[in-house]
Amino acid sequence: MIAADPAFPVHPRTRANLQKFGIDLGADITFVGPQAYMSFLNLWKDSVVVLTDNGGLLEETSALGAPCITIREDTERPVTVEEGTNELAGTNLARIVTEARKIMRGEGKQSRRPQLWDGRAAERIVGILAKALA
Repeated sequence: MIAADPAFPVHPRTRANLQKFGIDLGADITFVGPQAYMSFLNLWKDSVVVLTDNGGLLEETSALGAPCITIREDTERPVTVEEGTNELAGTNLARIVTEARKIMRGEGKQSRRPQLWDGRAAERIVGILAKALA
């Protein structure tokens, strides 16, 4: 699968509900089953845009610098919105589509990883502990 292919890592219950309610997302969406963490991480890091309602995923995409649209009315991580890695779109379909299209055209707001979200927290913690215990 190339990075531009829309991929939907769909949970089995979600897949069952799509079928139950007759929801067809179209032939352009590639359904993939639940992913191991590293496989999932590779999907995110190479994404043009990630759409999610998951708080953990919006944190991961922000750490990777991958544009994310959160399909909820609020977030427990407002820094991801303030810094620009995450767009809080709510549940309005028109707004979600508009924001996704902006990002896909390269017109999304400039974003950066939140300060200290550099994957080096363990090093900083060990340094602080080593200094305190010396």
